[in-house]
Amino acid sequence: MSGEYAVHIENLSVHYGQTPAIMGVCLDVSDGEYLGIIGPNGGGKSTLLKAILGLIPISSGNISIYGGNAHKNRSLVGYVPQFAVLNRKFPISLLEVVLTGHLKQGLSPFFRYSSKDEESVHALLERVGIESLANRQISELSGGEFQKMLIARALATNPKLLLLDEPTASVDAASRDQIYGLLAELNKNMTIILVTHDLLAVSSQVTRLACLNGQLVYHGEPELTEKVVNNLYSCPVDLIAHGVPHRVLRDHGEE
Repeated sequence: MSGEYAVHIENLSVHYGQTPAIMGVCLDVSDGEYLGIIGPNGGGKSTLLKAILGLIPISSGNISIYGGNAHKNRSLVGYVPQFAVLNRKFPISLLEVVLTGHLKQGLSPFFRYSSKDEESVHALLERVGIESLANRQISELSGGEFQKMLIARALATNPKLLLLDEPTASVDAASRDQIYGLLAELNKNMTIILVTHDLLAVSSQVTRLACLNGQLVYHGEPELTEKVVNNLYSCPVDLIAHGVPHRVLRDHGEE
């Protein structure tokens, strides 16, 4: 991988009205990196992704994507939003949802997808393991199938950078493992930023870790100390460490 930064964030602050969501965040994500972002609810994780995507106004600071203006380079970014924000009752097939990843701005009312678009989408569905479900209505999909559909849609533009917001929050254990396996494979060809509550994923998957609680509490190797976690969650470390390998959280007193 080249030494170019996929994302360069300098002194970023975002407010909702008068309320600060994130303050003074500085973060560099290298090309080819797999960054996990963890933190408490309301800590600004989703806000950070939306700021990178240009979906919300920033109060101060700068964001660049692959060395250029974040807005101009938006086409280099794929995005998998939180499961909960989407209407699963909308009458549309899985194939049609993934095809919308090919939509461009300024379409005519008589727009039709090309056969090349459809071929590309079928290849994506095969890649993420849901080709057999192409014509199924999204209301009939399981949580894992729905999430794989959203990943396929994000890949439709062939991004260099993939952002995912809690992609395993609403799926069963088998689907979670499949999704993490898929992300590890995708990381061979693209940079990934993953917001997650799943500390197991942090331990076994990511190459770097960022801990966000309004400010950046930690950024570095995917191994947390007791002090960092106490600063991050403001609660006893053993509540978080329960069942989690010590690569994520060291034993008490361990250097």
